[in-house]
Amino acid sequence: MSEFEAALDTATAHQTSFFRRLWNQRYVQAMALPGIIWLVIFAYLPMWGVIIAFKQYSLIRPLSAVPWVGFRFFIEFVTDEKFWPVLANTLGISVLRLAFGFPLPIIFALFLNEMASNRLKRTVQTISYLPRFISWVVLGGIMMDWLSESGFFTRLLLQWGILSEPVAFLAEPRYFWGLVVISDIWKELGWSAIIYLAAIAGIDPQLYEAATIDGAGRYKKMWHITLPSIAGTVAILFILAVAYSLNSNFDQIFVLRNSLNRPASDVVDMYVYRMGIQQGRFSFATAVGLMRSVA
Repeated sequence: MSEFEAALDTATAHQTSFFRRLWNQRYVQAMALPGIIWLVIFAYLPMWGVIIAFKQYSLIRPLSAVPWVGFRFFIEFVTDEKFWPVLANTLGISVLRLAFGFPLPIIFALFLNEMASNRLKRTVQTISYLPRFISWVVLGGIMMDWLSESGFFTRLLLQWGILSEPVAFLAEPRYFWGLVVISDIWKELGWSAIIYLAAIAGIDPQLYEAATIDGAGRYKKMWHITLPSIAGTVAILFILAVAYSLNSNFDQIFVLRNSLNRPASDVVDMYVYRMGIQQGRFSFATAVGLMRSVA
């Protein structure tokens, strides 16, 4: 038998084995099929609309009839005077979220795991992730009320002597980034900690027993066993967090922004919304959104 025939027989055997494995896993594959169909319909098919970014799109003309303009709108965005302020706001909020919002759920999960009382642990965990189910519309209304000049939070700071006069926090651009990051952490802290708690639950208890015999305390177990054991999970979630660094959480920014804090709240998402929805520049907005997705 020649080498070609041998390679052909090997390839045929692998192909047969592959289809046999698919058939043996047909029920598992059937469970994944709806997800694949959803992904194709709502994630891949709409990508056809990306060509709007390279055309002079008009609502009154079919897409095939509008002229191509190449990278005109990409260049127009990069050379726009709003480009650097918008990029700075987006990156500034994202870096602060990454610096404070990423490690806090890990720390919270570590200390929650060390609670001796299971009832207290479940209670704290439940309370911590309940804000996740409050929409930003409701939460934004609460923040607007509490952070106004006569709001609860402002009166509290005045009583404590931290403030000398009332301040409308959401009307001050210098406070906007901090308020966005703090409110996002408060809303997502408990929910984000769930995946770390699940990773901690999968650690072999014998490791802790061996460490106890060696005289290790709670903090040494946490540092030398728990953290190294969930390092893979932390690394994956960190990569995902960095990948979404230009995603500014449109719902949150849209609710909290106003004309007074616009110098600090004008992020890429809001810029796309203003150009596309409010001004009807669909091709330009698509180009900006595509640049953000690629970046």
